[in-house]
Amino acid sequence: MSTNNNNNAVNESLNFLEEIIEADLASGKFDRILTRFPPEPNGYLHIGHAKSICLNFGLALKYGGKTNLRFDDTNPVTEETEYVDGIIDDVRWLGFEPAQILYASDYFGQLYEWAKVLIGKGKAYVDFSTPEEVAEQKGTPTTPGVPNQYRDTTPEENLALFERMKNGEYPDGHCTLRAKIDLASPNMHMRDPYLYRIKHAHHHRTGDTWCIYPMYDWAHGQSDSIEQITHSICTLEFIPHRELYDWCIRELGVFPSKQYEFARLSLSYTVTSKRKLKQLVEEGHVSSWDDPRMPTISAFRRRGYTPESIRGFANRIGVAKRDNVIEMSLLEFCIREDLNKKALRRFAVLHPLKVVITNYPEGKTEWLETENNPEDPTTGTRELAFSRELYIEQDDFMENPPPKYFRLSPGGMVRLKSAFIIRCESVEKDDAGNITAVHCTYVPESRSGQDSSGLKVQGVIHWLSVAHAQKAEVRLYDRLFQVEDPAAEENFKATINPDSLKVIENARIEPALSKTEAGDKFQFTRLGYFCVDPDSKDGRPVFNRTVTLKDTWQKEVKKSG
Repeated sequence: MSTNNNNNAVNESLNFLEEIIEADLASGKFDRILTRFPPEPNGYLHIGHAKSICLNFGLALKYGGKTNLRFDDTNPVTEETEYVDGIIDDVRWLGFEPAQILYASDYFGQLYEWAKVLIGKGKAYVDFSTPEEVAEQKGTPTTPGVPNQYRDTTPEENLALFERMKNGEYPDGHCTLRAKIDLASPNMHMRDPYLYRIKHAHHHRTGDTWCIYPMYDWAHGQSDSIEQITHSICTLEFIPHRELYDWCIRELGVFPSKQYEFARLSLSYTVTSKRKLKQLVEEGHVSSWDDPRMPTISAFRRRGYTPESIRGFANRIGVAKRDNVIEMSLLEFCIREDLNKKALRRFAVLHPLKVVITNYPEGKTEWLETENNPEDPTTGTRELAFSRELYIEQDDFMENPPPKYFRLSPGGMVRLKSAFIIRCESVEKDDAGNITAVHCTYVPESRSGQDSSGLKVQGVIHWLSVAHAQKAEVRLYDRLFQVEDPAAEENFKATINPDSLKVIENARIEPALSKTEAGDKFQFTRLGYFCVDPDSKDGRPVFNRTVTLKDTWQKEVKKSG
């Protein structure tokens, strides 16, 4: 979107990043916008990353710019090609196409040469101190640091030592390259920060070419500069790093990329720490990184969330300068809103109870028309088989109902959706007293769309023909944690919700649901939104509950409070 279009917009509310970009374009500081999304390939992306992706790509798209996807692959010990492929897939699934897919490792040669520039200027030195010694020498926030014997080594000697580091002459951790800045700086990141460390480890792209690897603070800003990123957007924890970011660029005299910070996304009832997520996977609390209870993008995708719902969520929460916790219910609202418009309606009975229509002819089947999606008439209608024996939900019958119970009960009437009105006449029970079947009569004149019975009933329930229903596995997913902020707990795993997954092995579905593909999404009438899981097999589909039709969680929280 051009700035002219923005000027013509009426009362458009800009976030602070949009204000900065518009000012930069208006002043002529930049004539184009280039942002970047720089993940580390050491795990799968989560919902917080999704916000950053939407922000970086969204800003560039709004102002006619582009966004690079650049992997911060500076730690060979933790990085895997599997994560690289997964991240690329996640970005594209969200609906964005990077201008370029790049890697910090693309710049290892240039970063090494620039490090030598700093050394030549007396702005960096090789330090043989241990990490413990460095921590002590750096001082505290209230006391300045003290220099060590390596700080005043000549540039010539440091260049030779750095060369020996690169050539693999020292073991891991034997020495580092540090910037020489200000040991009395109130910003601890400016007290001679590390620029390079030694790691004799195989890199997923460069192999064994390098045994020294740049630290994040050295690779980050310089990679931005090499790509000529105009607006480098980070989360708030990088505010203390900005001074070092600017110092490096200024000392090298390279393209002046600029860092800006926004509040990261914290979502209630979940954790987004990669370390904690990895624990959940490795300790078996969840089945995988894409377990639908996880907050990873791949997990949301498997659960049935759509790219549009996540982009809509990111847009609704906006861009802030202060950390805050966003309610999970808002994300759930976004997927309900999206799927309500898109998802085809289908009948499924999760806990079947047999209904026998005693006055309906044995062996007879008739086909009744029902809508595919009342929100979208273009989806048309489908036919459902109606016969003497039906399934309804166990919860839709109660032998001794409370007041204002409008579903089926002895002597009571209810409408079967898109079918007929039925009346409960009697029940069958087993020896233990459990209800095994409900005997009803139907009103032939009450057929939906052709009702001439004159009867008025308040309850409407869904159903399936016993002879035509097919079996399916249904996985009912709920929030993984029982508390709003599990990360704040001493043991976050102790707050895992034991009911976060319930598996129904023998649910019943209408025949149309047996011919589906992984990722297909539906509304099970009166039950919620569901998605076909990749575990599905021919004749045995598996459905994941994406979200309930209403926010039942908040009701439970209020009830327990």
